[in-house]
Amino acid sequence: MRYVLALMSLLPFQLALAQVPFPQLSQPIVAFSYEDKDWQVQPTTSPRLPPYHGPTPLAIPGARVIKTLELKALLASNDKVLVVDVLDSKTRTTIPGAYWLSGAGDGRFFAAEKSRFSSALEKLTAGDRNRPIVFLCISSECWLSYNASLHALEAGYKDVIWYRGGSDAWGGASLERKKPEVLSW
Repeated sequence: MRYVLALMSLLPFQLALAQVPFPQLSQPIVAFSYEDKDWQVQPTTSPRLPPYHGPTPLAIPGARVIKTLELKALLASNDKVLVVDVLDSKTRTTIPGAYWLSGAGDGRFFAAEKSRFSSALEKLTAGDRNRPIVFLCISSECWLSYNASLHALEAGYKDVIWYRGGSDAWGGASLERKKPEVLSW
């Protein structure tokens, strides 16, 4: 029994090792486009149903939240980080190198959608569930990327990162935006 308890005490440490560290930036970290605004919304482990436009929590259970300049530095220092944009828009511009999974932030995922989403992520990560994946949509007032992050956690991904500020914050920092690579799923 002691052996089991000792192993269980190491579990959080082992999970932390699976996550890519965020680059250290000078404090405080500059925020853009309300990416750090506290709307007084409580985190939830259940995907939000429509309407998706509305204030989001500051945190997400099981995932990490990243700000714009942290994400910029992370992408510059680690080419293994995947960026997935889930906002539904035919004229979308987003973070350069991002993949677009339209509909992946829907709160009404059933078995078929879960399977298709999991397969799409498996394709993007080459089956590596420890690979860091950043999900984004438009802003801190959009639940689509929050939902997609929860779906990825449910699919067994270990390093899920929610970019709460989304493309509004990225643009607010005057960073380059491009059309995403569409991934049909």
